[in-house]
Amino acid sequence: MASLDRVTRAELAASGDLFDTGYEPRMARVHARNAQRLRRVIESVGWPGTDLVGPDGAEAAWLILQHAIAEPDLLRSVSPLLETAAREGRADPAHAAMLEDRIRFFEGRPQRYGTQLDWDAEGHLSPGEVEDPRRLAERRLAVGLPPLEEQIEKARSRAAVEGERPPAAHQAYADARDEWAASVGWRGG
Repeated sequence: MASLDRVTRAELAASGDLFDTGYEPRMARVHARNAQRLRRVIESVGWPGTDLVGPDGAEAAWLILQHAIAEPDLLRSVSPLLETAAREGRADPAHAAMLEDRIRFFEGRPQRYGTQLDWDAEGHLSPGEVEDPRRLAERRLAVGLPPLEEQIEKARSRAAVEGERPPAAHQAYADARDEWAASVGWRGG
């Protein structure tokens, strides 16, 4: 499932289709199919941590979960499971932190770790609003995340290599993102 996700993303990025419109339909279908399968796994065995599926399997499960953005109920319900697995050493604490930020980002709330980057009004990939920014570096370090500046540099470099560009009309982009988030259940009305 993770391989299909990565291959599909790479194909769409190479063709330029991944970034042309909002949530690219082919990518959305892969994410939805993978989310449905992951949901069945979780219902059967709980969070598929390293103790059950090894490091590669746990990494794949997390990737699939992170990309299930049209399934807010899945991400919200699994977050406590992933946090418990991280505390017990069966999952990467950074994965739990990134999932928490992903949920907050789509709900329109400040992030705790600044892991979710998006285009800002100046045309840069940035984390947006972060809760208690003075303690951000400390929180990131506690879960094994690199300094924020490194993450931003890496994301901007990857975007440049893949041909990803900021939206031409930032406000229209932000409005469409927020409308989509409301339409799938991340935000009220």
